[in-house]
Amino acid sequence: MRLLWVTENHPPSPGGMANSCDRIVRGLRQAGVEVDVVHLSRRARSMRREGSLLTVPLGDDPEHALRMLWTTLSASIGQYTHVVAFGGTYPLLSAPVYAAWSGLPLVTLLRGNDFDTGMFSLRRQPVVLEALRSSAHVCVVASGTAPLVAGLAPGTPVSWVANGIDTSEWAILPSERQKAAAWRAEHVEPGRRTIGLVGQLKNKKGVRLLLDALVAGRHEERFHVVLAGELEPGIEEWLGARPAVAYTALPFQDRYQLLSVYAACDLIALPSFYDGLPNVALEAAALGIPLLASDAGGLVDLVDDEIGFRFPAGDPHACRAALHRAAHATDDQLAALGAAAAVRVRDRFGVAGETAGYLEVLAAAAR
Repeated sequence: MRLLWVTENHPPSPGGMANSCDRIVRGLRQAGVEVDVVHLSRRARSMRREGSLLTVPLGDDPEHALRMLWTTLSASIGQYTHVVAFGGTYPLLSAPVYAAWSGLPLVTLLRGNDFDTGMFSLRRQPVVLEALRSSAHVCVVASGTAPLVAGLAPGTPVSWVANGIDTSEWAILPSERQKAAAWRAEHVEPGRRTIGLVGQLKNKKGVRLLLDALVAGRHEERFHVVLAGELEPGIEEWLGARPAVAYTALPFQDRYQLLSVYAACDLIALPSFYDGLPNVALEAAALGIPLLASDAGGLVDLVDDEIGFRFPAGDPHACRAALHRAAHATDDQLAALGAAAAVRVRDRFGVAGETAGYLEVLAAAAR
């Protein structure tokens, strides 16, 4: 197999989507699949090819860039077996056209907001629907998304392939633990537990829901909140008006820079209203950190009361109850939850299983 892989998210772009793209492509290549990546970039200034990576600047005229890309691809399109759209509006717009013009099967990998908010966007909904209905196969990262996709594209096969993580190369170093301990000694009052929210903390992530539950449950004195990432508007103003809520706001960081942040947290919170399967959830669980999470999207496939504290998405009372359970858990109970989380990720959410899932989908699409 040889794939033409179209994406807006690929290193050096930051964020979990780019990390996921890189991980999946590396897994497929290690399994013997050739993958030529087309990175539709909003930052690049000129088209450039580096080995199997073609970077295409979208610039101020994306329509022209995508049409010119076909001119570049058309001479060699016959060497491919599949076209893959990896999330994002422009891959979902262009990949179905390239697949149709080349007579190749289209495999669409839905990520992030492609589906959850795309279905309610006047601009994006037609793009997403056309991609789903044109696909030989669609992949989703949350089991609960599969029937929703099938309802909108009933003739298209849909498979759940969960995100994975390579636990062999993901660990906290002693120096990072020392850094985390020093930070806690300086910033966190004795007796408080640290609860971290990590990543692009947009509206869907439920940050305000968790903070409201913290205050409503009168647990301000039990926790120190660590906000590591890009905050939705209004959160820092909310915190500034409530001096009893101890918190630290940190800038968005690369995943390996986050290891010392994870080491400083007793729990990682993912109170999302809707979501895929965030890399943060897998990263934290793999490190043995218990999760306080909603059952949104792929979180329901990962989190239960054996590895953390789960509650129904968007339910403020259940969120408050989950915080209460976390506040009153003993250190030994938290350690046991974290250990179980690490085992679950290792056994059920490894890269090998993720790669095997995509290989099955590609084989089915080829048939």
